[in-house]
Amino acid sequence: MQILDGKVAAQAIKDELKITVAQRVIEGKKVPHLAAILVGNNGASETYVAAKVKACEETGFKSTLIRLEQDISENKLLEKIEKLNNDPDVDGILVQLPLPKHISDKKVINAIDPDKDVDGFHPVSVGKMVEGIPAFIPATPYGIMLLLEHYKIETKGKHAIVLGRSNIVGRPISILLSGNSNPGNCTVTICHSQTKNIKELCLQGDIIVAAIGIPGFVKTDMVKDGAVVIDVGITRIEDATKKSGFRLKGDVDFENVSPKCSWITPVPGGVGPMTIAALMKNTFRSCEMSN
Repeated sequence: MQILDGKVAAQAIKDELKITVAQRVIEGKKVPHLAAILVGNNGASETYVAAKVKACEETGFKSTLIRLEQDISENKLLEKIEKLNNDPDVDGILVQLPLPKHISDKKVINAIDPDKDVDGFHPVSVGKMVEGIPAFIPATPYGIMLLLEHYKIETKGKHAIVLGRSNIVGRPISILLSGNSNPGNCTVTICHSQTKNIKELCLQGDIIVAAIGIPGFVKTDMVKDGAVVIDVGITRIEDATKKSGFRLKGDVDFENVSPKCSWITPVPGGVGPMTIAALMKNTFRSCEMSN
């Protein structure tokens, strides 16, 4: 068993971006600028946004964090987005999800200029991805592909099982893994809450991507020997022994599953850092496109 270390792979990407951005500065070119909107004070969202801002600092990007009250109206939020859309200095816009219940995620995502949609959620970005046209790929699936690429994981002709069908992870990663690319060229099966015989299907998987949102869902009797397991899940579990009062647990029973795997991601330290690295790459690409 070997670890797919997202921290190591992400650092390699950030180091490369840092060198490229420094060269842009020397040449008098624009520095990538990421603007993040955080609504309310959700603890997990605060952590994720702080990590993204830190990554910008590490790579030499400019970042702007816009904090808005929990009770801000949908129209006011849309006005903030439109202002960023029209700001030529801003290359990438992300609105940290989840949003308060009175605000439509779909309206907010659709309001972002597709040319600044570095989270890759806009319908234009999704449509281009499906068509195989260069586009901003959703950061988590993109990060998974970059992780497989970094560790030179063979995917061609493999059977990939994707657990989960969300628009953020499940559906896009199934498209990417089945695409005519490297990594890619997998035969993909998507499983979800209505799938029968999930255990039997998982046992067919050369690659398993677990993004179902249930801590410890993937057990050892669901994984065949030598499988590559990508754990996207991350759930806060109460733990009085921890200073924070909680611990993070993935969708995979790591302790018992890992001995059977050829490669496996840890939680934390696997997919999470790669999501942020992918966001940085999308933001850099947006900067290059607009300049």
